[in-house]
Order: sequence, then structure tokens, then C-alpha cells
Amino acid sequence: MGADKKKPNIIFIFIDDQGYYDLGCYGAGEIKTPWIDAMAKEGTRFTDYYAAAPICSPSRAGLLTGCYPRRVGNHIWVHRADSPSGINPNELTIAELLKAGGYATACIGKWHLGFHEPFLPRNQGFDHYFGLLHNLDPVEVVYFKEKGGVPLIRNGKVVKRPADSTELTKLYTDEAIEFIEKNKKAPFFLYLPHTMLHNPLGVSEKFKGSSNWGEYGDAIQELDHNVGRIFDSLKSLGIDDNTIVIYASDNGRGPGRAPQQKIRGRKLSTYEGGIRVPAIAWGPGLGLQSGRESTAVVRAMDWYPTLATFAGIKVPKGRVIDGRDISPLLKGETKVVPPPGIKKSLNASIPLRRRWDPPGEWRPLIHRNEYNDAFFYHGSQGALAAVRWRNWKLYLNPSLQLYDLGKDPGESKLARNRDIARKLRGMAILFQEEMRLDARRAGEVHGNLAPLVESKQNVRN
Repeated sequence: MGADKKKPNIIFIFIDDQGYYDLGCYGAGEIKTPWIDAMAKEGTRFTDYYAAAPICSPSRAGLLTGCYPRRVGNHIWVHRADSPSGINPNELTIAELLKAGGYATACIGKWHLGFHEPFLPRNQGFDHYFGLLHNLDPVEVVYFKEKGGVPLIRNGKVVKRPADSTELTKLYTDEAIEFIEKNKKAPFFLYLPHTMLHNPLGVSEKFKGSSNWGEYGDAIQELDHNVGRIFDSLKSLGIDDNTIVIYASDNGRGPGRAPQQKIRGRKLSTYEGGIRVPAIAWGPGLGLQSGRESTAVVRAMDWYPTLATFAGIKVPKGRVIDGRDISPLLKGETKVVPPPGIKKSLNASIPLRRRWDPPGEWRPLIHRNEYNDAFFYHGSQGALAAVRWRNWKLYLNPSLQLYDLGKDPGESKLARNRDIARKLRGMAILFQEEMRLDARRAGEVHGNLAPLVESKQNVRN
């Protein structure tokens, strides 16, 4: 980035458990989401965007590290309140990368990536933290019964106990706006992972009964209102033209509710409804395209190198990640994610760091760019379940099942294409071998919180 250009501010709004069809701009007729719909009209709305996993903790690990959760040892279920493990302390999170590049950083909201000191937000690159480290569902609340309930925390200090779910959306937004105002003159990265829309739902009195979709719809409309507050703040501070805003969900929730809403499956599953989610990228003042719908297959891991590129930061040479730099797509320079070899952006060549040494059987059948563009679905228990490349999706167990998602997004009719099925099966085999050889276990932290093997300062270098 040239000396005459300011680094852009970056806001990532991360919603918990919002399904693919659960916004007005994605076809929901039971609710009104004018602010988020306006984001889509002024930005890029993705039709084929995938969370890193169909469940919370792995999904967040994938977003913050740019890696398949399996690569970093965070692929199985979630980190409950009694978990001895967490996000791999040796990983370089996007917050650490941006912080090293001069950004003020904050995580405001739900963490759910480990609760011992090495895993906490302020040890993972965030200058400021406010929110819940945990969920509020019964299987976690029980651990805090004798302590007065789940605490709301600001930088290590308990602000309130127990946390009140009906207050959280507003409180997170209040804190976010305060952080934005405090850092308006310097580039900032705000990671805003809302507790909503995870059960138990919480809705303030102002929004109770406001939708035609019960408490869930009310909670969505309250989120939309508070997204609007963020945009109002950016505009009033005069920094909206120098800010990128991303909106996405951490995993799916449920199937379609109308005949034209074909996607099926729920959270935890590797049907499309469990892992294909809404996602919108906004930043017209910084050259991001407006009013576009992108059908490119984009994954949560792609944000890591992409946001680094917008910040003018090269991902360090030692980092092997699974994300691709999609900045040319967001700027309207391409309709697909360009191959890394043509070097259209600062971090374009990152995928070429991944292991690539296919045996003779697969070498003539699978091109390296095809492999890097594939999406590998993992279930809630961490096992590889399916592969998507272009419109094709191949389930691996209990038997090979091929679907053409372009014609059949509801996965209702088996497709027949022996060559494609063999190609995707080969990709799955190569991926399993790559993960076997390269997966970075989470420091073997189950019961072992020993000093880090490698300092993050050395990693940055």
C-alpha cells in the first residue's frame, strides 16, 4: 500500500447460527432487515459462501486462522466451559497479523475458542475484549451455577454476572461504537461475533413481537437495527469511505421454508443448510464493487489473506493457510477467484504454499488450481464428509453420492458423471494426505498448557 493511502478500517460482523434464507436479501419474507439489505445493495452478496464448519468453535478457528479447522487441531465439536484446549496458541491469527501492521484490534462478543490464559482474546492479537467467553446454553451455564452465572467480561474483569441475553446485542454494539470512536484516526480491526442467534435467544423489550417469525425473527430484526447503528456511527465520524464491513454467519441453522428455497439440512450437518450461509462484503469507498451477486464458491478461510491484502500486509512466508485472496473478486476485477499464479493481488500466491505432490494416478486428473479452489466439508465431529468443486458436490460416506448443486441445490437427485466423481474422490484422498502430513495439532494442549514451542514474534518474521 502506497504511503499516500490510509489503511482501511475493517469490521467483521459474525452472527451465530443464522441460516441461509434468514435475511430479507436472501429471501426471508417473515422479517424486515433494511440495513443488512442495504449492505447487499451497496456491496457483494455471496450465494455460495461456506462457513469453515457446521458448528461454532471450529468455524471461528477457521475464520481467525485462515485454515481448515482440522489443520490447526480445532475440528472436533466445541470448546465447552470445562475444556482444557482452545485455539492453537502457535497460530498467527488475523488479529495478530493486523496488529503487527499497525491496527488497533478488538473482539467484542462471543469467543468460544478456549478459556485458559493462552487461548484468551488478548493473547490472540486483540487489544480489547468485551463479551462472553462461553455460550448461554444449559450445557455450559451449568458450570457457572455455583458462581452466580456466566460472566460478562471486559479485559479480564467481570462487568456483570449473570449475563442477560436480552441485553447482549445492544451492549456489544454500544461497546463497538465506543471502540470505533476511540480509534477513528487510526486503522482498526473490529471483530464483532454476536451471541445471537444462538439458543437461548434474547430479545429486548423494544423488539419483542416486532416480526412475523416469533422470537427468532425478533432477534434478527434487533441485530439489523444494531448493524444500522454501526453504519450510522461510521458515517457520522466521516470514516465510512475508508471502512470495509463484512457480515457472515458462523454456520447454518435450518432448511428453506418455501418451495423456491431448495436448500435442506440443519446446523451440525454437511447438507448445504448446515454450512452454506449468508455473507455480504461492503466497502464502496475503497473500490469494492456495489450491487453485485457473486456465485463464486467462497470460504470463511478466504478472509484472512483477503483482509491482509486490503491492509497492505503480506502474509508471512512461514504461514501455510487454506484461504485464497479474493480481493480481485470483491473489486469487480474478476468474476471468479483468480488463479494464484497470475499474481493479481498482494497475497494471491498463498495457496501455492500448500502441499502439492499428487501420486501418478491423480496428477493428470486434478489440476493444482482445481484442488485449491475445492471446498472440503467436515462434520461437527471433524471427519471429512464431502467435497465441492464448481457446481459438483461429492459425499464420501457411507457411499459416494454426487450432486449438481447448480441444478439441484436441495441435493434431492443423484447426478451421474463418473469422471467428475473420480476427480472429487481424488481431491478427497489428496486432502486427507495433506492434512495427515501438515496438520498442526493444537499444541497437544489437552491437559498441557506448557510454554509455547514457538514464539509468535518469530512466526511474524
